[in-house]
Amino acid sequence: MEDSSAPLLTHIEDEDTSQPLTFDNIFEQSLSDLGFSQFLQILLVGLAFAFDAQQVFITVFTDAYPTWHCLDHTVCNPATTDICELPRSAWEWDGGFKGKTVISEFELECSSSLLSGLPTSAFYLGSIVGGVFMAMIPDSFLGRKQLLFFTTLAMSFTGISIFFSTNIWIYVSLKFIIGFARSQICTYAFNLIGERVSTKWRPRGAMIPFTLFVLGFMSLSGIAYLVRHVSWRVLYLCTSVPAAVHSVFIYLFALESPRWLHVQGNNEEAIEVLKKISPANRGYLESVSSRLPSKDDVENTPSSSIKDLFIRKWALRRILVVMTIMFGLGMMYYGVPLAVRDIDVNIYLSEALNAAVELPTFVIAPILLEKFNRRSSVLANCLVGGALAVLCFVLTLLGLTNIAFVFELGSFFCARIGFNLMAVYMIEMYPTCVRNFSTTMLRLSLVLGGAACPIIASVGRNVPSLSFAVFGFTVSGLGLFALFLPETKGASLCDTMEEQEQREQAMATSNSSC
Repeated sequence: MEDSSAPLLTHIEDEDTSQPLTFDNIFEQSLSDLGFSQFLQILLVGLAFAFDAQQVFITVFTDAYPTWHCLDHTVCNPATTDICELPRSAWEWDGGFKGKTVISEFELECSSSLLSGLPTSAFYLGSIVGGVFMAMIPDSFLGRKQLLFFTTLAMSFTGISIFFSTNIWIYVSLKFIIGFARSQICTYAFNLIGERVSTKWRPRGAMIPFTLFVLGFMSLSGIAYLVRHVSWRVLYLCTSVPAAVHSVFIYLFALESPRWLHVQGNNEEAIEVLKKISPANRGYLESVSSRLPSKDDVENTPSSSIKDLFIRKWALRRILVVMTIMFGLGMMYYGVPLAVRDIDVNIYLSEALNAAVELPTFVIAPILLEKFNRRSSVLANCLVGGALAVLCFVLTLLGLTNIAFVFELGSFFCARIGFNLMAVYMIEMYPTCVRNFSTTMLRLSLVLGGAACPIIASVGRNVPSLSFAVFGFTVSGLGLFALFLPETKGASLCDTMEEQEQREQAMATSNSSC
């Protein structure tokens, strides 16, 4: 065993002496295998996705319209009577419990769709404002781990505070704060995971937090079902208290990004993190740590400035097209689970199935990316998803609710596929120096689309499932903008705006010569 390993070690050392040793070399070599310690770190950080998913979709249950029954059958018939046209003494909520949901406790059953959808809209508005604000925080301020800790802690404690809401306006304000706090949780967690996984394992490692997001969505349905006979406030406690405990675990046990530490000039700390992530390569890391370049040798890295997205016409045009497409996908992804309550199906089962159909997307999306062009995949996905949503609306009008629900699952499935495709597409369309800002804008446009869907979903109560038609036509129409995006399949990533421009000019020249 020793004889076989010795030549390999000698080869590495010879290679290192003949070429300048970079942190990239050390990082890839030490994390060439996905070890158990590294997997646990991915799970620990990735759980933030699960708790974020619960806060994103929790209003499906807490802000739902509860069922009711008649007390005076001479003037009341639940099948044909509008609850708002009856005297309060003629009907009662099922179970006789007024505090089952926000709608019943705050007496919003006859309020406008704007007011009843305001808490969810406030949540998405907070996500937009928080996303813009936190995108301006420099990476050198706190680091990946600390930012993730503070945002998850703020989200969970605000969720616990909702238990003490006394009126709709306090509830709306706290929903805005939750949205603000969680706006960049997934971004921080995803960056922290991606910067601790080698290139070889990054595609698979990146799927773990997305899977945990779906599992968090699915677990929400189960928790809501278990507490369906008590106050809606209990559901916030059941999701926020574990999230608070998780934030403490992040502070105590999560490791900082070694790449971030290296950029800050803390090479010794970066090596120590790598030793903890990959203890099997401790000897190799100790042998090369002293040969790392100093901070002064790596200070000429491409600068990251959001102004670069606006001073170049091609960059501005491209980001506007991407945000337009993501707005439509955001309406579909966040709106369909809200609108499904307009279909006569079990709300707990429907939300669990909506979450379950996301799981296959993490297998199908990579296949589409490998087999087909980026642009055609996004376009076809938007058109198919929009058509399924419109068919769901038509089938609901015809009374075929079970078949309509199948089409609803299909439209939600396409929305998730579209997000996965666009996430990879976005990385390839922008260089490293502005990739973080452009990805933030992608997420903001997704949330902006989600902010519009609660009001649209509320309108569906007056015209059954009309919101599905709105979502369908929107995502299909906006998906056509994919025709204006460049094709990036098979292209390597660029680091600077100049490099990106030169590559695309070369590709355009090559295409024109053909």
